[in-house]
Amino acid sequence: MVIYGYARISSTDQNLSRQTLAMQELNIPPEQVFADKQSGKDFDRPAYKEMVKKLKAGDLLYIKSIDRLGRNYDEIQNQWRILTKEKGIDIAVIDMLPLLDTRQHKNLMGNFISDLVLQILSFVAHSERDNIRKRQAEGIAAAKARGVRFGRPIKEAPANFGELVKQWERKQISKAEILEICNIKETTFYKRLSEYRIIQGKKQNTS
Repeated sequence: MVIYGYARISSTDQNLSRQTLAMQELNIPPEQVFADKQSGKDFDRPAYKEMVKKLKAGDLLYIKSIDRLGRNYDEIQNQWRILTKEKGIDIAVIDMLPLLDTRQHKNLMGNFISDLVLQILSFVAHSERDNIRKRQAEGIAAAKARGVRFGRPIKEAPANFGELVKQWERKQISKAEILEICNIKETTFYKRLSEYRIIQGKKQNTS
């Protein structure tokens, strides 16, 4: 039997230390602890897939909590079945020992309790993911209402952009020279050009 550990955080600004420390306390060798810095929405994660390839029947996998395995209810249930039934390994969820430990009570009642606890925790993990997404959406909406802009800053055209366009239209200057003078890309040039022509058209209509 080989003992493995799996840890996961959702983004690079989070810290794995709480999970890896728990693995150290269980004397799991560092090379047998796999960690992903990725969302728990699915299991398309490099470290997780590498670990699954190594797992053999009779091995033991530790995870700190069920939401570190994932945050999608159906996916968690499916992966748990693959690992325990198809791969034939045992799983121990550290924060829920001994309730969620497939080594314990390998009988009908034990399986029933483990399955029930797993379903509850999977549902909680999934619900928390939905709540996080809802809070993020509400935060973005509130920020937009305050005038906060997201994405790359808009590259404004220089004050003499109109004169440069006129020179370009008279073929006195090349487009490449305008791009260099304004320090903009071609796509940005055409956006600013379209805006410039709209403004000029409005001025002509009001004159």
